Amino acid sequence: MNYDLIIVGGGIGGSAMAATMARAGKSVLLLEKSATFTDHVRGEWIAPWGVVEVHRLGLYDLLREAGGHHITSHVHYDESRAPTAAEETALPLGVFAENVPGPLTIGHPHHCQTLYDEAVRCGAKAVRDVNVTDITLGAAPAVTYEHDGETCTAAAPLIIGAEGRMSPTRKAADIKLHQDKPHHWFAGLLVEGVEGWDETRQAIGTEGSFGFLAFPQGGDKVRVYGGYALEDKGRFAGEDGPRKFLESFRMNCAPGNEAIADGKPAGPLLSYFNNDSWTDEPFAKGCVLIGDAAGWNDPINGLGLSITYRDVRMVSDILKATPAGQAPDFSEYAAERSERMRRLRFAGHLQASLDMEFGDDAKERRKRYLERAAADPSLGLHGVAIMGGPEMVPPEVFTDAHKERVLNG
Repeated sequence: MNYDLIIVGGGIGGSAMAATMARAGKSVLLLEKSATFTDHVRGEWIAPWGVVEVHRLGLYDLLREAGGHHITSHVHYDESRAPTAAEETALPLGVFAENVPGPLTIGHPHHCQTLYDEAVRCGAKAVRDVNVTDITLGAAPAVTYEHDGETCTAAAPLIIGAEGRMSPTRKAADIKLHQDKPHHWFAGLLVEGVEGWDETRQAIGTEGSFGFLAFPQGGDKVRVYGGYALEDKGRFAGEDGPRKFLESFRMNCAPGNEAIADGKPAGPLLSYFNNDSWTDEPFAKGCVLIGDAAGWNDPINGLGLSITYRDVRMVSDILKATPAGQAPDFSEYAAERSERMRRLRFAGHLQASLDMEFGDDAKERRKRYLERAAADPSLGLHGVAIMGGPEMVPPEVFTDAHKERVLNG
């Protein structure tokens, strides 16, 4: 079979791309490995700038109708100050993007399924529970896959790799993946039965040897993350790991966390490194990469979905503007993504240095930072890059001089 486009990976990026291009009248084959989308402990929070991209793709109403939930305020707790002081300076999150009240959260498996179903509704041919056995690129791109005991080969002028961090498309294209060193461990868990937490408020905080983030999903569910030192690898291992993890949320600096600690695990507890990864040029002859396949940002920023939605919007715009019979030029996408990821990598390094380092020196550094940032908001511009988009702040923010001013000024 011949198609205009083959997309390998039917998660959020792949399905959003399939829906967008099928709506544009292209014949699309969407291939998904899993038979059922499951909780991989990532991908449930869209920053305001990512919500803008969702709007531009025409998918916002779909996600809201599927249960998308807006968070409208942010509190930064810390062991160096009283909880009331943190809560009195809560940040309104509707200031980062016009007509966007704040970040949008939606459960990852449900998010994937919603977009997958939309791709089918828009006319894409979607096949799941497939095993891709070969990807051929160059002048005659094709994908060979196994499904229901049969081997099939499909051809298209372009293959889009949207299959995540271990992308076979990236491997077939021989596109090099760069990775930096991990800074800390990051664990995540979906918690239900969280009574008393303000469902419109997200929070971050550090106390002792643990840093936390909490993102309400609406109702009594909250997705929580915790950062801890690399040398504490086995801290939450074993059958009682989820309970030990939740107990870590009982903090003097954030008394409201008691509601989280008293909740019940509603999914797996998974730990992973916090590091960044990137590609110099996320395309080759016959293919282009989007989402994690093209490289990912430190999860402390929580920007995987926002990055993916911009990737989808940029690549789909290029494809729709390319005349029939001509090869698309992805150089503009590559240049924008490279600088975008460089800036977000910088912001992640700053965020990790401030919130996910432990001990007396780190505590004193956070204390000084919070006091100075209250008087000089420019010290917190890396946070504006995370919420409003990396292009929303001056380029001099992403320099060693600014980093020195933030951490040691």
